[in-house]
Amino acid sequence: MTELKQHHVVANGIRQHITEAGTGPVVLFCHGFPELGFSWRHQLQTLAVAGYRAIAPDMRGYGATDAPTDSSQYSILHLVGDMVGLLGELGIAQATIVGHDWGAPVAWTAAQLRPDLFHSVVGMSVPFAPRGPYSALEAARRAGRDNYYQLYFQRPGVAERDFDKDRTAAIRRMMWTLSGGPAKPWPGLIGAEGALDAFHEPERPMAWISDAELSVYYTAFEATGFTGAMNWYRNLERNWELGAAFQGLAIKQPAWFITGAKDPIYPLFKPLVEALPHTVPGHLGTTVIAQAGHWVQQEAAEQVNQALLAFLELAKRHQLHA
Repeated sequence: MTELKQHHVVANGIRQHITEAGTGPVVLFCHGFPELGFSWRHQLQTLAVAGYRAIAPDMRGYGATDAPTDSSQYSILHLVGDMVGLLGELGIAQATIVGHDWGAPVAWTAAQLRPDLFHSVVGMSVPFAPRGPYSALEAARRAGRDNYYQLYFQRPGVAERDFDKDRTAAIRRMMWTLSGGPAKPWPGLIGAEGALDAFHEPERPMAWISDAELSVYYTAFEATGFTGAMNWYRNLERNWELGAAFQGLAIKQPAWFITGAKDPIYPLFKPLVEALPHTVPGHLGTTVIAQAGHWVQQEAAEQVNQALLAFLELAKRHQLHA
């Protein structure tokens, strides 16, 4: 096993906790909700053995990274700025950026704004989405989905009070409910019962994550709570507004997309996934993993690692001939 090194870097005005392994070309991993840099443990090990330097920060508001109290400090530009600043502080000139869930918009936007730094990009679970005529929240409102979870998360303190009733149960239930295990996909709705009870207790042990691994998440969220994570959602409208400045910027560098076929959000995003060859000029392909759910890099680590390594080699050849 390759040693995972943990340390802190002050970048973009915050103290960021990072986990890394290996030496060589850099691959920067951005996790989503409600996760940690630890979510990439399988990828860090494999890529390090393959000759890469793999780096996974706890993102802003998560784990041992700082969590600003002002919710406006969680816009997409702050999040991309954290990754740009991190590379600068580490003296890294270029990297492949990989993002899962909320980390995917960070990765796609970083590739749009800084192709000089991010020479290739991989999104997982959440595909690139061109800026529409109104925000995703407004789209949910117009569709009458008033109990959609992203709308529920908008009210400061509400979701936090739900999850704070039992933070370990919140993590465990979300891990199960959005995985490939349940027979029916989660519909993304939160009713009168609140956020904690909108997710379900595991029906059986989750083979892809051990109790010891779950305890890493338990410990982190017991210490931090969920406000930092919720603040990402509370910038959805602001992100849409900010996106006007770079609307239409093309991602021309090599790009790939990975998702689980049993991810509850895959049916919602399938049109965007199918449109990637048109919306992302640098798109080289998509990997859909049959039995994986939302936590694809953990549920199907071997298949994801194979796809990542194949893409990195393909991107290298593509850049040599560009």
